[in-house]
Amino acid sequence: MALSSTEFAQAQSMFRGDAAHSGTYSGQAPRQFHRVKWKFSTGDRVVSSPVCRDKVLYFGGDDGNIYAVDAETGRQIWKRSTNGPVPSTPAVANGTVYAGSYDGKFYALNAQTGAIRWKFATDGERRFEAKGIHGLEPKNQTIADQFDVFLSSPVIAQGTVYFGSGDGNLYALDATSGELKWKFKTGDVVHASPAYADGVLYFGSWDSFFYAVDAATGKEKWRFHGGEDPLIHNQVGFQSSAAVVDGVVYVGCRDSNLYALEAATGKEKWRFNNEMSWVISSPAVAQGKVFFATSDSSLYHVVDAATGKSVLRQQDKAYMFSSPSVVGDVVLTGVLNGTLEARDLKSGEMLWDFQTEASKQNKGWVLTADRKFNSPMLYYSNWREAPIVATDRQFSIGAIFSSPLVVNGVVYFGSTDGNLYAIE
Repeated sequence: MALSSTEFAQAQSMFRGDAAHSGTYSGQAPRQFHRVKWKFSTGDRVVSSPVCRDKVLYFGGDDGNIYAVDAETGRQIWKRSTNGPVPSTPAVANGTVYAGSYDGKFYALNAQTGAIRWKFATDGERRFEAKGIHGLEPKNQTIADQFDVFLSSPVIAQGTVYFGSGDGNLYALDATSGELKWKFKTGDVVHASPAYADGVLYFGSWDSFFYAVDAATGKEKWRFHGGEDPLIHNQVGFQSSAAVVDGVVYVGCRDSNLYALEAATGKEKWRFNNEMSWVISSPAVAQGKVFFATSDSSLYHVVDAATGKSVLRQQDKAYMFSSPSVVGDVVLTGVLNGTLEARDLKSGEMLWDFQTEASKQNKGWVLTADRKFNSPMLYYSNWREAPIVATDRQFSIGAIFSSPLVVNGVVYFGSTDGNLYAIE
């Protein structure tokens, strides 16, 4: 069924296309790469995914700004400074842009001017942390997870804006005034974006529980327990955001499973195990199939939405944290080696790929000749600052965490090289 103009606008103005986070978009993505239409430089990483409303792109930058950029020309319309990085994807509704910042505040801005309508102070942001996380030394010291790169992206429904926070809460604020309606406490950081469907919010926490909460009252309807890893805290926590389609919730977990849960009850329908590889990307659901990617094993997967049985499995070259976007008969996915990939929806055939300039330059030989990570050069020690240096080098080559957006045949996405790209 074709989207109405209102639905079409909504389908491009929040994370993953709509409030249910299906990851599908109207229109058609290019089946051939032609050129870079423009690129907009921020000076720091762009982890945030762009959204679009009324021919204006909105996104956050790790330089601490929320940006509004003309979608056609790449010209800056305004930017609003916060006091921390903004790796949150904004949401836009009724002339207001909503986004969270690492300064611990949630912002509502005038979409035309960037002026602050209101801001709300949470109890503070932080990354997921644990002692000896991922086997890092010293094992008895609490260490922040260097791969907890996203902030929760807001969802708007029924005049309310919902988002998660590093303080462990899911918040519900009046979208007009910023007044707190309710907050729901979990056991750890909430950096996943809540999905909304039929009056219920669905989201996961780093406490390894996935929750369904009544959107009007904040009362828990059910919770589902993912895997635990008390030793090195590697196979634990929901970093992926869920997609809710036809009464089923699809969500990835760092316990290496993609889960399909009944939306009404939380009962597990099936799980797809990825053999110790995280599922950070948020799944897309289209034509009875689920599209997602993995981190360490660098696999692109298509599974049957009803059964979880594999339909397609393709080996990629590097980790994938970016969430796939289904646009027409094309699936677009960002890769941490600085490549954006376009595949045929049905066959999985690689139609084209685009490599960021930083990836091509490959300073410090972070990548091998075939664009795989040069692991011996990156991970030579689990001690002191070595893992942080390795991760920083890995992110330095124009990695794409941002999920691609397509508007009128143009693909928009951010990169850790500091650019927002428009390609066609």
